[in-house]
Amino acid sequence: PFYSLQKINSLELKPGDQILLESGSVFKNGYLHLYEQSGSEEAPIVVDKYGEGAAPVIDTNGQGVWFQNYGKSLDNNWHKYRGYVSSSILLYDTEYIEIRNLEIVNRNPKIDTIYNATDMMDRTGVAAVAQDKGTIEHIHLENLNIHDVIGNVYDKHMNNGGIYMTCFKPDGEEKTGVARYDGVTVENCFVKNVSRWGIAVGYSYRHKDFATKELSEETFKKYGNENITLKNNYVKFAGGDAITPMYALNPLVEHNVADSCATEMNDRYYKYPKKRAGKVAAAIWPWKCKNALLRYNDVVDTKLNQDGMAYDADSGDGTKYEYNYSRLNEGGCMMFCLQEAVHNTFENNLSFDDLSGTMTPASNPDAYVANNTFYVREGVPFVRKRMHGKMTLKNNKIIKIKK
Repeated sequence: PFYSLQKINSLELKPGDQILLESGSVFKNGYLHLYEQSGSEEAPIVVDKYGEGAAPVIDTNGQGVWFQNYGKSLDNNWHKYRGYVSSSILLYDTEYIEIRNLEIVNRNPKIDTIYNATDMMDRTGVAAVAQDKGTIEHIHLENLNIHDVIGNVYDKHMNNGGIYMTCFKPDGEEKTGVARYDGVTVENCFVKNVSRWGIAVGYSYRHKDFATKELSEETFKKYGNENITLKNNYVKFAGGDAITPMYALNPLVEHNVADSCATEMNDRYYKYPKKRAGKVAAAIWPWKCKNALLRYNDVVDTKLNQDGMAYDADSGDGTKYEYNYSRLNEGGCMMFCLQEAVHNTFENNLSFDDLSGTMTPASNPDAYVANNTFYVREGVPFVRKRMHGKMTLKNNKIIKIKK
């Protein structure tokens, strides 16, 4: 047994090792940072609780600081790509690991003096980085209660929010191979009051390899992420977006709830961006994915911003939404976003009283919208104003409801 959680950070863990935290304990100013640790497929490293009672709490309080650097600028030069981050749990080139049954908090100790100043440190509940080990396999997060992670609302693609996983440029890619993920599962997690993202998996330094409309499976197998599953999670009061797989082949996003997200995408909070870009957010959506499947998700009360809708097929190829529900989202139900959003379908979904405009075809070349039921409030247009993308509509029910 160890008195300090930080003691674990200095150990060399082996396949089958378990880090067990006593139920009811609180690790004040604690953090767990694992670098280049690896279990095995048969015997993963496990972080869990033991004993009866409440889940153990990692209360990081702005400690656990590390330096993030993608190694190159991002797809938008205005996005920040390097800087200091405070993370309660950091998995850096760490694989075959399973973490479950913990409560994680990472507040800003200066929150009472200033909120979201431009240079506020980014914070994460759980951060993961792939860099110098090629393909990182088998990261499994389950039944984590992550809340009050108060980071920087402007830093869209830093490891910033509840759970955020990224891929950085390796020091020697010709030797290590491309940094990517194969086998990430996030399930049964509750994420509340986090800034900026709720759950995001896979933003990559190889973004230029995906700068086309049609995307081949070969591109993802070489440069992107595979076997990404996000299911049965509940995200509430995320400052920005709720749940997003990125640069992934066939990601599965199912049975999740996004409740009252994009709470900070407004002038009350988003005051000092300087040259940063990104005052937009939707709830559950994929970024630059191939054949993403999003089904049986519920989204309610996403707050209005330039986006603000429940769902968004954003610059990806073959995204399919089916059997999802949305209600009272201030930016509408569904968006097909920009010219690189191709071969996307929206079928058998239910939208009830979404606002601003139910559907947002935003310069997309094609979309297939069929067999959905839309309850549309009187005075709310079915297509959001000033949208000029293309949709094929078939067998949809549009039912007018009174205010």
